[in-house]
Amino acid sequence: MTTRFGVREITRNFNILENYDYVEIEDKKTHTLKGLFVSAELLEDVKTFLDKKIKAKKRQELDEMMQFVGMVNGDFGEQKAQDIKSEKIV
Repeated sequence: MTTRFGVREITRNFNILENYDYVEIEDKKTHTLKGLFVSAELLEDVKTFLDKKIKAKKRQELDEMMQFVGMVNGDFGEQKAQDIKSEKIV
């Protein structure tokens, strides 16, 4: 089960979280989402998912930077980005 509670509701009665798989924590005044509470049963699944997502994002950023690394060092001369990528992959 899932639901959405305000920060004050949770601080007044922390036990209300026990009956839910996850709870969205909302600022009731501005109606903005502040966070997410995940039950202990789902914790490992969420951690695994987030780790994969973070690694993929870092890998993408690294791949985007790698096309410029050789150019800065002068290793590739006048080669095009496609040629550089094919050499980096091998």
